Amino acid sequence: MDGKTRADIKPGMTVDIVLKKDQPTGKLTRGVVARLLTKSHTNPHRIKVKLEDGQVGRVKQII
Repeated sequence: MDGKTRADIKPGMTVDIVLKKDQPTGKLTRGVVARLLTKSHTNPHRIKVKLEDGQVGRVKQII
């Protein structure tokens, strides 16, 4: 599960995401998924999610 397929990610899961501001450095932020923002089944740039604390980013790995 690499964060590129929407079916692999569900609300309530703990994930590591890359925030937009952290894309150049690749710094990861851990949190719990509140909502999936990407509508398509797959995305080569990874699935975008909103965490419970309000942060938005693309899933790098599922914990």
